[in-house]
Amino acid sequence: MSDNIERDAAGWQERSELLLGREKLEILKSTTVAVIGLGGVGAYAAEMVARAGVGKMVILDSDVINPSNKNRQLLALDSTMGVNKAVLMSERLKDINPKLEITAIDEYLTEDNVSELLGNYRIDFIIDAIDTLSPKISLIKFAVRSDIPLVSSMGAGAKLDATKIRIKDISKSFNCPLAYILRKKLRKEGISKGFKVVFSEELPDTEAIIPVEEQNKKSRVGTISYLPAVFGCVAAQAALTFLLDRESS
Repeated sequence: MSDNIERDAAGWQERSELLLGREKLEILKSTTVAVIGLGGVGAYAAEMVARAGVGKMVILDSDVINPSNKNRQLLALDSTMGVNKAVLMSERLKDINPKLEITAIDEYLTEDNVSELLGNYRIDFIIDAIDTLSPKISLIKFAVRSDIPLVSSMGAGAKLDATKIRIKDISKSFNCPLAYILRKKLRKEGISKGFKVVFSEELPDTEAIIPVEEQNKKSRVGTISYLPAVFGCVAAQAALTFLLDRESS
């Protein structure tokens, strides 16, 4: 490695410092962000958080890469088929920032184990990128009742227009079937507002949704390459701006 490359490697956050300043980079370095779900949305969210300079991360996904992931998921390559997403993401993030302290959890999150899996970490912010309803509700309930700030990704499927993506309180989301069901079920748990969601105000294309009988899923939804990625980047934005605004207030 030449001297110039060594200097560049040591100053990999130079461009971030130009925008944010050294003090804010130090704030991010001292925070812990959890990204739960590492598919089309979550992998991009995790990478953007790591590239911003967050010092500690907890990532969780029990799934492995399969061929249907290749049209939209950051980690999906011919060379990664069958490999666990949490393992792949951990290796990738450490390759971006070798100083990152990362905990990779290869477990399926449920109501019964969410506290066990996440309760022992001092988490400053959670990004929920789970695409299955039951564990998603379990995670949101855990975050709200543990007073951990959260942003939750809604449905990125059956839509095409990235300019329609928004960040709002869950109570103000609309035009998203997943958000509708989530609001309905969370109200029964006494949760009707108080956390942000990333959603699209574009109405879904119903012809891109087909019923299936699969474990934990009742439908298969068509997706385009870029939409989940943008959802993930916006979720990362929500996390990072919250952390920086909180420390500045």
